[in-house]
Amino acid sequence: MKPATAAKKLGVYLQATPAEFQEGVVSRDELRALQTDPPEWLLELRRNGPHPRPVVAARLGISIAGLARGGVTEPLTTEQIEELRQELPDWLRQERATQADVRKEAARIKERNEARAADRSQRS
Repeated sequence: MKPATAAKKLGVYLQATPAEFQEGVVSRDELRALQTDPPEWLLELRRNGPHPRPVVAARLGISIAGLARGGVTEPLTTEQIEELRQELPDWLRQERATQADVRKEAARIKERNEARAADRSQRS
């Protein structure tokens, strides 16, 4: 697979990986080995970053779109993520509230669908 795909599956920012990783091709066996027994460079990237947007968004508890709305377009390090958590700017507070509303709505819809499915199975 392409290095970009492998980096995405590993949850790391491709441009921060070693040159040999970026320039090569990663087999499924190699990916599995990286996942089960990560080398030091991978552990360091996962620990300190820079992190790709999906990881940054997850660590902040918001969506990727929320990052963009907040003006965060570049990868962030763990330290920068922690600073944002401590500062809790207005945009981050708003995006967290939005994300909480989205989760509540998803839970409500799931509950409704389960109730409808239960009703259908009782009628059958």
